[in-house]
Amino acid sequence: MSKILIFGLFLILNFGVLALGSLLMGSSPIENEWYVHLNKAPWTPPGWVFGAAWTTIMLLFTIYLTLQQKEKLTNKRFIFLFTLQFLTNVLWNPIFFYFHWMFLGMVVIFLLFVSLVLMLYYFKLSSWKSVFLLPYLLWLTVAFSLNAYGWFMN
Repeated sequence: MSKILIFGLFLILNFGVLALGSLLMGSSPIENEWYVHLNKAPWTPPGWVFGAAWTTIMLLFTIYLTLQQKEKLTNKRFIFLFTLQFLTNVLWNPIFFYFHWMFLGMVVIFLLFVSLVLMLYYFKLSSWKSVFLLPYLLWLTVAFSLNAYGWFMN
């Protein structure tokens, strides 16, 4: 399979995750009365930052996945970690925005973070390719802190 085909496949999957998660939210954060009135962390970025961050993260994650050697893409551990990342990324939106289960949201973000750390560990942690996952991990750290603040302060 060519790198262009792999890139296209992961681009569709990664942006599909974002689209599916958005659909499962119930409504956008701006329209969500619960979220609008939520006691948010003082470091909560403006709304546009979320879209820009996720777009950038998914592009970089797609590059990271594309750069992985072809044999890793059929490795059962890699498939499991990618699937865990996919599911936890999709599930967080309805857990947080629709059901308002903030503690479970923190657990899901933590599992998402762990899945990416394990990808780094098992698939060339020391490689230059790992730089493409760092923004994702940084954003998840911020997301966890925002979620935790909401859980502790509401």
